[in-house]
Amino acid sequence: MSAAQPIAAQAEPVLLRRDEGGVATLTLNRPTARNALSLALMGALQDALDGIRTDDSVRVVVVNAAGPAFCAGHDLREMRANPSPEAADHLFRTCARLMTSLVRLPKPVIAQVHGIATAAGCQLVASCDLAVCTDDARFATPGVQIGLFCSTPMVALSRAVPRKAAMEMLLLGEPIDAAEALRIGLVNRVVPAAALDSAVADMAGRIAAKARRVVAVGKEAFARQIEMNLDDAYAYTAEVMARNMAMADAQEGIDAFLQKRPPVWEG
Repeated sequence: MSAAQPIAAQAEPVLLRRDEGGVATLTLNRPTARNALSLALMGALQDALDGIRTDDSVRVVVVNAAGPAFCAGHDLREMRANPSPEAADHLFRTCARLMTSLVRLPKPVIAQVHGIATAAGCQLVASCDLAVCTDDARFATPGVQIGLFCSTPMVALSRAVPRKAAMEMLLLGEPIDAAEALRIGLVNRVVPAAALDSAVADMAGRIAAKARRVVAVGKEAFARQIEMNLDDAYAYTAEVMARNMAMADAQEGIDAFLQKRPPVWEG
């Protein structure tokens, strides 16, 4: 087990990384700011994801956070310190690139959530492939309350939960609890705080045991087909499955199933 290491050499690193058993854990590390997504933190996350993309030793990514909250959204103090249109455009484009990178990363990403996940923090949860939260976690897209509608968080949220549930969160701007987040599909599992680490580790470990290339194929296909109409989705996924069938891991997996033995994956 390797100790958590700072992504960038500075007195207070905004992001920590720990690698163990094929799982890279990225820890948001601005606890006094409730892990608000400053430009520095988004840049550190982007750099980490860019490196993980081609790192064959990493099979699963976990995003968690230090301190009392998962993520309180964008850093409003940083935004007000530079209120120019150019700065705002750069900020939201940086965020959009980061969230898109999570979706397009060829490794599953699990959000490990405690405390609050609001605005861009809720967007971060919705952009991950899976999410596990504590039973006292809260989620919100509260921008409408301060005159800044959560339009970019809306992109991820509306793709993760039903339309009317997303609109209720966006229009009311009020927090929902963990049980409601589970009901609408924003999170996969709700666990007691004491069980959060073990629940996420178990989920990540079971995914990491799967064939790396096959998981990458499946994640990419899921993201692409979900935006297609029914006929196009079936045509596309039929091609994906045919290509997948030709892969050595698929042939090994089928043979192992028929021979009643554990499969041995290529990578």
